Amino acid sequence: MHVLSPREFEITYVIECYTHLSTCVLSSPRGSTKTAGEMRSMKAVVCKAYGPPESLVVEEIEPLQPGRGQVVVGVKACGVNFPDTLIIQGRYQVKPPLPFSPGGEVAGIVTAVGAGVDTVKPGDRVIAFTAYGGFAEEVRAEAAALIPMPDGMAFDIASALVMTYGTDIHALKDRARLQRGETLLVLGAAGGIGLAAVELGKVLGATVIAAASSEDKLAICRQHGADDTINYSTEDLRERIKELTGGHGVDVVVDPVGGSYSEPALRGMAWNGRFLVIGFTAGDIPRIPLNLTLLKGCSIVGVFWGSFAARDPEHNQENLRELLGWLQEGKLRPHISARYPLERAADALNDIIQRRVTGKTVLII
Repeated sequence: MHVLSPREFEITYVIECYTHLSTCVLSSPRGSTKTAGEMRSMKAVVCKAYGPPESLVVEEIEPLQPGRGQVVVGVKACGVNFPDTLIIQGRYQVKPPLPFSPGGEVAGIVTAVGAGVDTVKPGDRVIAFTAYGGFAEEVRAEAAALIPMPDGMAFDIASALVMTYGTDIHALKDRARLQRGETLLVLGAAGGIGLAAVELGKVLGATVIAAASSEDKLAICRQHGADDTINYSTEDLRERIKELTGGHGVDVVVDPVGGSYSEPALRGMAWNGRFLVIGFTAGDIPRIPLNLTLLKGCSIVGVFWGSFAARDPEHNQENLRELLGWLQEGKLRPHISARYPLERAADALNDIIQRRVTGKTVLII
């Protein structure tokens, strides 16, 4: 049996928390009937058997019909995320029924509504987090899970917002209570979570230090507001933190990376600092000496956005509405490093696996 890595476990829980919000199967409800005039098909990226991105196929399949409380969304763009690379390989203890389409962060237009739905109508532009099913021309979702798209927002930008910015606003506002004038260190700062944290840190009035593994990545961080940068492939992370903060240390750390970077970042914290544990993309769980929290009077704080959103959906919706407002005001600029057509979904997934992505990658459908 496959043993989940910490990062896989985290994302598995996100999917489990949201699976009840959507039903993303690849066929119409059993027992449905169609007239000759209704015969049509839709295109989808289909996972028929677990495997690498190259094992996915693009097929014409039966279109979707909404059930009670559900809608069908015509997908215009779908964000590509790390969970998508895992779900197609069956690296979960809870798996979607085969066949299925990966992709869970979509933006599009409502094309049909089911019985009991009065909150949206065909033609409405929406964002949906559906756990899976989004690499297709249509996805079925619960009406209650939809987020209205503001007028003028581009579909690709809308599809790159929910998972990364939703995680970071919860991390910085709810968990760290980041204050104006404090110093924020972001590890893995050019990735999806990292770059969103850089932008949100600036919106919230912090001085932002971005840490990443190459000068090209750090250049993107500076373009998105980072005040200072650390190249931890060539610089000593702890010493550079001390230098940039005049020995004071950083007040908040965003860590979606783990591995060998966590402990030196923690050692570089200020008194009463907050260390935010978001994930372990480096693959290893750090073994932190707990005496550091005593000596520095600091806190290690877990950030589990999937669980938070499931437990407190109203607060999560408030956070997302605030994000959309900042986006409309031009305070946030989601970075999309690549856009692919549906037929090149495997390339988009391989970009993530091979760590070629800065910000987000999006499928345009």
